[in-house]
Order: sequence, then structure tokens, then C-alpha cells
Amino acid sequence: MKIPFLDLGAAYRELKPEIDAAVSRVLESGWYILGPEVEAFETEWAAYCEAKHAVGLANGLDALTLALRALDIGPGDEVIVPSNTYIATWLAITGIGATPIPVEPDMATHNIDPARIETAITSRTRALLPVHLYGQPADMDPILDIASRHGLRVIEDAAQAHGARYKGKRIGAHGDIVCWSFYPGKNLGALGDAGAITTNDTALAERVALLRNYGSRQKYVNEEAGVNSRLDPIQAAVLRIKLGVLDEWTERRRAVASAYTLGLAESGLILPHVPDWAEPAWHLYVVRTPDRDRLQGRLSESGIGTLIHYPIPPHMQQAYAGRRIAPNALPLAKTLASEVLSLPIGPHLHDMEANKVICNVAAK
Repeated sequence: MKIPFLDLGAAYRELKPEIDAAVSRVLESGWYILGPEVEAFETEWAAYCEAKHAVGLANGLDALTLALRALDIGPGDEVIVPSNTYIATWLAITGIGATPIPVEPDMATHNIDPARIETAITSRTRALLPVHLYGQPADMDPILDIASRHGLRVIEDAAQAHGARYKGKRIGAHGDIVCWSFYPGKNLGALGDAGAITTNDTALAERVALLRNYGSRQKYVNEEAGVNSRLDPIQAAVLRIKLGVLDEWTERRRAVASAYTLGLAESGLILPHVPDWAEPAWHLYVVRTPDRDRLQGRLSESGIGTLIHYPIPPHMQQAYAGRRIAPNALPLAKTLASEVLSLPIGPHLHDMEANKVICNVAAK
């Protein structure tokens, strides 16, 4: 029995009649750019996230980029960002000419450590950009307190946190603006690229909506130099169907995570740590071991798919070689990159498959 890391086709097969009908509805409508399907999803997603506004976009990187632009962050500005994250978080910052200032993680949660943030703040700092990595909420209260005391904006990267809660409140509007990806492998995934922002700030929502559409509210009248980053109506229709089962699918993920945590308690691995105030979405179940590569190889030989999130931290990528950050300058991010391993987890992983993973991981 082979176990893939994630079976994307299973999600479609479970919802095939509903998804096919939704796609057909859009095709027959003749409305293929923005329009009622996108507006309906924006309304439903904002309500789900307990936010006032949602703006649908082409992908998660654009969500981050346009959030920064909407806050007028650009060349000469600094944005504090986790050292341990997917490179897109950094790419959005450098893409608008600003500078990412990395802060090391809390090694228990792998998220940015609020206790390390203030020493990274300078006169050029404009915003804090925490990431809810693996679907585990970052510790937002101290982050928001620091931002308030220093007059900074807070942009959340929630690309992996659909449905997660921080102190009982859904991720979606703790900071000034929250950025989402609906990449197919996400907990709420489209059938291609898609993204969005959520916010309680009406002016920010309107600015992002302007920027996503060539900087235009009225056809052929352009108020500023925007981009083309509009959520596709077909993807919006698919996301509306999947949103209806997101909570159920999250509960399935939580059941798998609970089984792993119980079954691997004596494995010698460092298992995910969940603070009392966090309700993760369990996008990923990430374990740590210095013997990571051997474990991954052994699981592969047994037909079990795993991934590494992420094998190279942003500061060690060739893309940022020009910043001349020494590999050991951010030792915690470097250590995590050498030790983390993501086990299969998803709403379509059966109990028998989860048990096989546990048995093979725990085998000495």
C-alpha cells in the first residue's frame, strides 16, 4: 500500500458532482472575469474568517505583494519577517523594493519568536509580517502589542492557516491585513492558483481591489499603476464548494494529527507543540530529528510519501546571495531546515494509512 503525501484527486472525487455543477454554472453564465461568482466567494470567505472584507486575487504571492503596496511600503522600508518560512514571504517584500529583516523562530512552534522582534526594529521598519506556519497560529497578542507601541502595521501570512484559531478567534483579521493562498495543496485549495486578502479596514480592501484590476475602478480609467491579479470565477466557484466542507475536512486533519501525536509519543522524534491558545488547521504535521534524511529514505522505501518544509531557508537561497547573510547568522532557521520532515496528512488519509505511517516511523 503506497501512501502519497497528499492525494489532491481525492478531494475532487469526493465533491465531483458539486464541483462539476459549479464549473458548469460559470461556463454557462458567460461571465469569466470577476463578477457575481467572485463577489459571492469574497462575501462567504470574509464571513468565515470573521472579517469585514475579502478581496479575491490570482495567488498568494500577489496577496502579500498587494497588501504591502496598499500600505504604501516600498523602497527604503524594512519589514520584519520570519527567518523560517517559505520564500514567498520574502519575495513579496523584495519585489516591492523593501528589505526583509529576518527574525528567528520559537523552536517549539517554528513560528516567529515575538521576544526577538523588538531588537530588529529600526527607524526604517514599517511593518511586521508574521507567518502562521504549518497552520499553527503565530502568537499574535505580543506581536500586535509591539506593533502598536512602535507605530507599525501588521500583515499576516495565513497561506497555511485556513480555519485556524488564535485564542478562540479565527485567523482572518487580527492584524491590519491577512494574506491567503488557495494553491491546490492548501486546506482550502482551488484547481489552480488563487489567493485573497481579508481585513476589517475598508480603505485597505478598496485599495487592494483597485490594485488587482490595473489600478482601475472604471474601465479605461486608471488611478494608479496596478496589476492584473483577479481571482478567476471558475476558481471562486470551486472554492465556494470546498468552503462548505472546510470545517469537516479540518476535523479529519485534526484526527490524523491526534493519532500521530499519540502513536509517536515514544518515537524519540520532536513532535509538534501546540500552545494552549492555539487551534491549528494542521496543514502540515512536522516532526524533527537530526536523522531526518535517513528517516525520509526509510519511509520512501516503504511507499510513504513525505516532504521537507523547507530544505533551504530564504537567507541561504541563491536568490538572496546578494544580501550576504552568512548561513550561520540565522542558526535556528538553518537547524530546522536540516531536521524537519512533514508526514502525510490530509482529509482523505484513512486510519489504516495513518497507522502504517505510525508503525513505520516508530520502527527502529
